[in-house]
Amino acid sequence: MTESPYLPDPGRYDGRMPYWRAGRSGVLLPALSLGLWQNFGAERPFTHSRRMLHYAFDRGITHFDLANNYGPPYGSAEETFGRVMERSFRPYRDELFVSTKAGYDMWPGPYGNWGSRKYLTASLDQSLRRMKLDYVDLFYTHRFDPQTPLEETLRALVDAVRAGKALYVGISRYPLDAARFAFRYLAERDVPCLLFQDRYNLLDREPEREGLLSAAAGAGSGFIAFSPLAQGLLTDRYLGGVPADSRMARAGSLGREVLTEELLGRLRGLNELAARRGQSLAAMSLAWLLHDERVSSVIVGASSVEQLADNLRALESPGFSDEELRRIDDLSAGAGR
Repeated sequence: MTESPYLPDPGRYDGRMPYWRAGRSGVLLPALSLGLWQNFGAERPFTHSRRMLHYAFDRGITHFDLANNYGPPYGSAEETFGRVMERSFRPYRDELFVSTKAGYDMWPGPYGNWGSRKYLTASLDQSLRRMKLDYVDLFYTHRFDPQTPLEETLRALVDAVRAGKALYVGISRYPLDAARFAFRYLAERDVPCLLFQDRYNLLDREPEREGLLSAAAGAGSGFIAFSPLAQGLLTDRYLGGVPADSRMARAGSLGREVLTEELLGRLRGLNELAARRGQSLAAMSLAWLLHDERVSSVIVGASSVEQLADNLRALESPGFSDEELRRIDDLSAGAGR
């Protein structure tokens, strides 16, 4: 049976998805971006992944966030995206903003990890092949490397732009002092840092407390948040305990020890507040991130179209009153994740 060609929704830019500027750049990002960290690897049916990518683009999500080690196995999320690029997205490449990263272990030996020029350059070349792209819109160094001179890591980013392999560069999960150095170094070479990416959510407010949000804004860099729902904690998934089919039950990246009685009480309090606002806990948690003008976009993950649809409801959120924001601060203070 011949596969019908993909035709995106002609109403994808009808105003439902707002687009916000990334720092002091010309780039506008959708308020919600789609991350392919999980649920897009080789263990998931390709048709399922393709359906989610199509659904996202049909609703104005133009930014897709990847990394070399997303899967499992490593590289397979980029391969999935590459298959969709070849079969569906190729005619719409200029409407897409595609990012990838390198910084975690990818292959054996001393040149397949961290932040050396050799590793970053080789990894980007591999990512481009997997994704069937001539260039990425944004290339990140995925984490700070305490052993490699920071100038070497950043020079590799500059060279990626000079070589036409990336249009913009970014940094992810850098400590404050290293981030400030990176902002200066890149700006001095006319390759400014477009985005600083970090984990940020109601339970993990380190970027706010450590001054990273303000530092990025002051340097003209946008800020993009990942793990906005704390790997599912900020949904209704765990309000009654640990479901047998949950990520926590599978002993993956979210351990059972995280869900203490104290945290469970905070989550239930946040859920009650969300219900009074007429929202799910997930939608309120995303809306809280989006209300900060320093946040350029929020990366959501999804295991299904239905989950992605629920996340998109955050865009319909009413504003927060001062009392609601104080209540959120009280419930999230010291929760830590």
